Amino acid sequence: MMRRTLLSLSLLSGLMATPALAQTVADVGKPPVTTVFNYAVETDQAKEPENVLLLDLSNGGRVAIRLMPTWAPQHVERIKTLAAQGFYNGVVFHRVIDGFMAQTGDPTGTGTGGSPLPDLASEFNSIPHLRGTVSMARTNDPNSANSQFFIVFYPRFSLDKKYTVFGRVIAGMEHVDAIERGEPPQNPTKVVQASLASENKPRPAAPVQTVEQAITPDMLSSSKSN
Repeated sequence: MMRRTLLSLSLLSGLMATPALAQTVADVGKPPVTTVFNYAVETDQAKEPENVLLLDLSNGGRVAIRLMPTWAPQHVERIKTLAAQGFYNGVVFHRVIDGFMAQTGDPTGTGTGGSPLPDLASEFNSIPHLRGTVSMARTNDPNSANSQFFIVFYPRFSLDKKYTVFGRVIAGMEHVDAIERGEPPQNPTKVVQASLASENKPRPAAPVQTVEQAITPDMLSSSKSN
């Protein structure tokens, strides 16, 4: 199975290109792009809570993502469907690159998995990949997005019109910043629970730490030295 990722190795150098150059390259042989003029998102979670995705992370934080059906209706519907099924619960952030993005949505944690649902046709739009942008991962096939998505740490305009942007973080970006880095991370951060704000689900209780778990190797070495 092909790995669902952001860019093939041949395009990685394009991340450092100017936005104008990257856009010119991106337009060659790509599917038509839907023009979207309204980049603003509603930050009040009480408004249209059915379009606010809440991610409760294993680092203790809750991240609120404003889903935008006007940008990518089929992708938003897919995310809402999978969240309602509990698909994302327990799934790790398997690819997290410092200064770039955090990717999740693969139940296998390998970057090659997805949901049992069929892949989606692309809904590329003109929404820029700003800090906090949430976009779908895919293979080299533009119509291969399924369940994996990524959250951008810093602006990456070279991704514009090549990945389907479907939302933006409106609260808890500091918890996204705290996601464990790595490809894959040694101790990956998990999505403990994904839900819609309209469901009013409480945050999951923090796991109870046993005495054995509380003892770290550093503590043991310190006690021996004393």
